[in-house]
Amino acid sequence: MSGGVSLRPFRAEDFDAMWAARDVGSGRPRSEDDGVMQRRLRARIERSGRFVEGRIDFAIELDGHLVGGIEARQPREGLPRGAYELGISLFAAADRGRGVGPRAVELMTNRLFEDPETARVQASTWVENQAMRRALEKLGFALEGVLRSFMPRRDGGRDDDALNAVTREDGEARG
Repeated sequence: MSGGVSLRPFRAEDFDAMWAARDVGSGRPRSEDDGVMQRRLRARIERSGRFVEGRIDFAIELDGHLVGGIEARQPREGLPRGAYELGISLFAAADRGRGVGPRAVELMTNRLFEDPETARVQASTWVENQAMRRALEKLGFALEGVLRSFMPRRDGGRDDDALNAVTREDGEARG
């Protein structure tokens, strides 16, 4: 079912779908008012498709319909040059389990490795998210460890995340 998955820059008309989908399943607290959040979302849409301040965002489409978003981050502090962290969100539960997420990760990873300076792409996910962990492994991302008490939850607790990564050398070894 994932054959029709593609990435494209977000467009202004995607705002309503993105706004409706924000925080779906994130479990993260919201600390800003809606006006600030809307301005930030519009800025994200405007800069989509190009690296701005260490981040690039793309819309995920399935057969021509917006179903989520994917980003690569290279923050000024935290990751060295040539290393990227992926983040992905599918807006509706109905689009999960259909191969959309793994295909989007594959497309973004391939795009990042087109740059000869890219050495590493990493992604972390909740340790209980077995489907995403299996998908990352199938794509060649090796489990590097568990980040204990890493991700904040709305209830004030913290979840463990599994960190997976693929390197340029991994890809070259696979051919």
